[in-house]
Amino acid sequence: VDVDILVTPEGLKATQSRLAGRGYVPLFTGSRNLRDAEHGVRIEFLVTGGYPGDGKAKPVAFPDPAACHVEMDGIRYVALATLIELKLASGMTNPGRLKDLADVQELIRTLSLEAGFGERLVPYVREKFHELWNAVQGADTAADQ
Repeated sequence: VDVDILVTPEGLKATQSRLAGRGYVPLFTGSRNLRDAEHGVRIEFLVTGGYPGDGKAKPVAFPDPAACHVEMDGIRYVALATLIELKLASGMTNPGRLKDLADVQELIRTLSLEAGFGERLVPYVREKFHELWNAVQGADTAADQ
């Protein structure tokens, strides 16, 4: 449905100028986000310094992509702990973003994350991680019975 790209403000300008006229169109006049005109996929830009979820200041902000990435097969991805922090902060502060909490539950289940993984996260989201981790364990135990 969409692709999220973490960029600096400078990276946003450079990326938009490179994509303009190459099959990508703004969602609406003045939008920083784009849509792939051929496939309809939304390209959403998350800008360093912004805040996930409700957009209000909190201990979790969109980081500089150079400081939080892992590289696989020549492609940079946001590191797992950072991704989980951003999704938790988003789902915790915006009722319209509950899917972000469900995404974290799926990551816990799919990657078999241990409860101790929560200790890698900033304190602001740690309790919510443990709550979701416990919910996954409970659901998995009930499914096994």
